[in-house]
Amino acid sequence: MAWKTLDDMDLGGKRVLVRVDINVPMDNGVVTDATRIERIVPTIKDILAAGGSPILLAHFGRPKGKPVPEMSLKPLVPALEAAFGVAVTFIERPSHDEIFGLPQDAVVLIENTRFSPMEEANDPQMSGFLSTLGDIYCNDAFSAAHRAHASTAGVAELMPACAGRLMQAELSALEGALATPQRPVVAVVGGAKVSSKLELLGNLVAKVDHLVIGGGMANTFLAAQGINVGKSLCEHDMTDTALEILEKAKAANCEVILPTDIVVSAEFKAGAANETVAADACPEDKMILDAGPATVAKIASVFDGAKTLIWNGPLGAFEIEPFNAATDAAAAKAAELSKAGKLISVAGGGDTVAALNGADAAKDFTYISTAGGAFLEWMEGKTLPGVAALDQ
Repeated sequence: MAWKTLDDMDLGGKRVLVRVDINVPMDNGVVTDATRIERIVPTIKDILAAGGSPILLAHFGRPKGKPVPEMSLKPLVPALEAAFGVAVTFIERPSHDEIFGLPQDAVVLIENTRFSPMEEANDPQMSGFLSTLGDIYCNDAFSAAHRAHASTAGVAELMPACAGRLMQAELSALEGALATPQRPVVAVVGGAKVSSKLELLGNLVAKVDHLVIGGGMANTFLAAQGINVGKSLCEHDMTDTALEILEKAKAANCEVILPTDIVVSAEFKAGAANETVAADACPEDKMILDAGPATVAKIASVFDGAKTLIWNGPLGAFEIEPFNAATDAAAAKAAELSKAGKLISVAGGGDTVAALNGADAAKDFTYISTAGGAFLEWMEGKTLPGVAALDQ
């Protein structure tokens, strides 16, 4: 896919509409985690350095097409000013007079785009109006790129468009990991349900050399092979689908790695009594809450021989100790290889980022995506409207 970046645009004296994701956690009007704001700083600073004026378009929460005071972007202004090091002008209802009357180097934040029902409907009237507010469109919100909204797709088709620095980094990392990867490629896919990641698994077995399946979904694959999983989380109605995925993997010469040993417990709570048994020896009255050390050793050996790693989802119930052990150990191994320059590692998805941060491994991964749904849809092989709109 051929998309332009800020380097391809003449930004001097131009107003640049920048779609960003600043959907950050707040507590009593104060930002509690500014990660998403920090990730857009390079784009804003580069536009200002080139003599452009950034006009930020963003959503916050799910107001469903009407103004909701507690979902206003106005409380974000202090956090944005602290991150950018310049003043930010908040505009509730954008007008040509107000925007065109601002200094050439002004940084502008327009109120929540989702306060209008036209945003999620990708209404041409809204994208048409937005396009008249600036000269160039820059999308720096990969995490919203799977939505065909007025501010992510519609307006991009009406103006000279490019990717911002964060979007550029996301696309480069993901294309490098899936479209033109260094082989062998290993994917780690974890999480509770096979049903939520069917398309992902189906796409990956045709593209990777090794597929590690963990978390609750591994139980469904074990059950599909006739293994008793006791009281474990398991989608018994998906066992036929699991067998189809295994067959597809075999045909594609993709090795599927399932737990060979498991950590089981009678209760799901921190510090619960547990034991490690063979994968086919789960007691009737217990549940599988993590992969065992032999499984981790196998995963580590696969990582050792790999060149590229894509990670989405934990290997066990990582939220509570001691069932974070497999995820932490595998993450530490991936981080060690990445830091040594032996592995290109790309990870994304909400639980994934939390799990890798919990393992203190995220900082050494090659790239951590802040996107949830968009990261998954990209891995599923889908075309993202916000990215497609940049491909002019």
